[in-house]
Amino acid sequence: MGELTRQSLYFTAPRQIEIRENNCSVLLNGQVRVKTTLSAISPGTELLIYRGEAPEEMEADATLSALRGGLAFPLKYGYSAIGQIVDLGPNVDIGWLGKRVFAFNPHETEFIADIASLQIVKDNISSEDAIFLPNMETAVNFVLDGHPRIGDNIIVLGQGVVGLLTTTLLAKMSPHSLITIDRITQRRTISLQMGAHASFDSLDDRLKSYLAFADLTYELTGTPAALNTAIGLTGFSGRVMIGSWYGKKRAEIDLGGRFHRSRIQLISSQVSSFSPELSGRWTKQRRLDLAWHMIEKIKPAQLISHRFTFAQAAQAYHLLDQQPQHSLQILLIY
Repeated sequence: MGELTRQSLYFTAPRQIEIRENNCSVLLNGQVRVKTTLSAISPGTELLIYRGEAPEEMEADATLSALRGGLAFPLKYGYSAIGQIVDLGPNVDIGWLGKRVFAFNPHETEFIADIASLQIVKDNISSEDAIFLPNMETAVNFVLDGHPRIGDNIIVLGQGVVGLLTTTLLAKMSPHSLITIDRITQRRTISLQMGAHASFDSLDDRLKSYLAFADLTYELTGTPAALNTAIGLTGFSGRVMIGSWYGKKRAEIDLGGRFHRSRIQLISSQVSSFSPELSGRWTKQRRLDLAWHMIEKIKPAQLISHRFTFAQAAQAYHLLDQQPQHSLQILLIY
């Protein structure tokens, strides 16, 4: 088959996106062509890119072939797509044709992928649940890195999509107390439904009673100043697990108070790698298998707040940027 035309979403400047037409190349050995049915917008990383707050020189993700290269404009980005295989390259078994698959791929109407990079979506999992695979994998990684123990007092700052999924997983670990913090009322309500024992506004005076309380605190707000709050809420020899990526955003962090004498540990967690103590036993596929299992149990499609057509992508990003209190997970439908 010759070259075909596809449409791809490009970030071209701060708060500017374009849908461009380009050629979808000939299939090579072991490759397939996937027609996209839906993709999910990341309200964390993609919003940083959309606002021009991501470091341009940083590689998008060296572990994913579809995301290699820097973050300078213009660029394609996105890492959560569901589609159907519509064409096969050389040496690909005919059984793959028509399969519904997940791909870590940017937003575009169709794409070419190595067959080994795709995840088959099981028949009993809806596409709108399956689209949460990257966020669920991230939440699984946060729990693995945080090492929650039975009976822990745990606080989670930030109840966006990943924060809510992390809260849901932590609730299954039998903590003594699971407290969440978010400024948006709707997210706090969902947090309680997902297993939190209590959920507060970050300015709520009742939080003062939780100072130096937590065995384990998660900072998932995406706001670097929130790290001071996380440290203040963490008890002696407690752990602060930092899952946020701040991009270019900066804030003064108070490490001159009780931080040192309290022997608080700051732990960095990012899904592109494993902590050394896990890397000997855990693989990406093992973590993905666990994420799929949790998707089957939790059915995260309940977190979808908006669905836009691919042609309406500019409206979707504008909503996410200007009215985050009204959005949670936004999908693009093709």
